[in-house]
Amino acid sequence: MHNKKLNISPAWIFRTANGELFEPVLFRLLEGIRDTGKLTAAATKAGISYRHAWNLLNRGGHIIGLPLVIMRKGQGSQLSPLGEKLLWAEHRVDARLGPQIDSMTAELNDQIQQLLANTKPTLRLHASHGYAVALLPEVAEQLNINLQYRNPAEAISALNRGECDIASFHLPTCPQLARQILSHYRDLLSDGSHRLIRFVTRREGLMLRKGEHQQVRSLKDFSESGLRFISRDLHSGTRILFNLLLEQQGLDANSVNRSGQQEFTHTAVAAFVASGMADVGFGVQAAAEQFGLDFLELACEHYLLIYRPEHLSQSALDHLIELLRAPELLERIDSVPGYQPDQPGQIAGFDELIASDQ
Repeated sequence: MHNKKLNISPAWIFRTANGELFEPVLFRLLEGIRDTGKLTAAATKAGISYRHAWNLLNRGGHIIGLPLVIMRKGQGSQLSPLGEKLLWAEHRVDARLGPQIDSMTAELNDQIQQLLANTKPTLRLHASHGYAVALLPEVAEQLNINLQYRNPAEAISALNRGECDIASFHLPTCPQLARQILSHYRDLLSDGSHRLIRFVTRREGLMLRKGEHQQVRSLKDFSESGLRFISRDLHSGTRILFNLLLEQQGLDANSVNRSGQQEFTHTAVAAFVASGMADVGFGVQAAAEQFGLDFLELACEHYLLIYRPEHLSQSALDHLIELLRAPELLERIDSVPGYQPDQPGQIAGFDELIASDQ
C-alpha cells in the first residue's frame, strides 16, 4: 500500500426537485448517443447492456416528463433538447467542482502518506487552475505532489505563512502587463525573498462557439458587441489579466456585458460558453479546444512556480527541478494546446524574467 494515491473521479448524481436521482452512467450514455447516433454503440461505450440503457432513458424521461432521446426507425438516435441540456449541465458541474474534488483528494492523500512508513517526501503545492500543473502529480516519481487549487493571492499568502512549499504565479510575457501584475501583488511580494522556477507558457484569449460571432476579431470588437460574457471569479489571476487587457486598449470594464455568474476554472468557463449559457469567455486555449470552441489569442503568460529559499530544502528543490525537466512531463505538455515548456527548472528573479521578455 506504500505510496499509493487515491484516484477519485467525480461521479455526479443529479437530484430532481422531487428527490429522484439520475444515475451517473446515464450521462455517459447520453454522451455516447451524441457522439455515435446509435443507442447500441452508446451502451457499449458506457459499459452497460442495451436493455439497461433503454431502461435508463425511459426512467430519465419519466422523472422529468419529457424524452431525453429522439429515436427514429432507420435514422438512429439523437439527443432531445432536454437531453442536450442535461448533458451540458453535467459537463458544467464536472468542470466547476472537479478541481475542488482534486484538492480534497490531495489533502486526504497527504494525511494518508503521513501515516505510512518509508514514504516519498511530500511537496505541498498551492496553484492556480491550469492544465500543465495538473500533470505534476501524475508523473512525479521522487515526490508526492499535494496539489491544491488556490487563486494567486491565496497561494502566495499560504507560501508566506509556511502552509505550502511551492505556489504558482503567472506573469504576462508583455513586460508592461507583467509590471502591472507585480504591482497588484506587491504587498505579498514586498520582502523580496521569493524566487521563481520557470515552467511553461500558456496562451489566453476569447472563447466563442465554433463559427458564431465572426464579427469579433479583437477585444474592441467584443466590448462593442454586447455579447454575453462569463467571468472568472473576482480574485483569479485570469480575471485580473482580462481587466488589464481592457485597460491597455482604453476600454471600460463596464462595457462588457457580464453575466451574474462567475466560474472558478478555465474549464468551467469553456463549458458555460459551449452550452450556450454565455456567448464569450476568457481563458486558456486548452479549455477552448477541449470544448470545441473558437479561440482568439489576446495574451501569453509565463506560468511559474514560486518559493521561499528558507522554507524549501535543497533536496526538495532538486527533486522538483528534475521533475519539471522529465521527458515524460515535457512530452505531455507538448500535447496540451496553447502550452509550451518555458526553460523548465531554471531559477530566476522577477526583474530578470521581465528583462528577458524585452
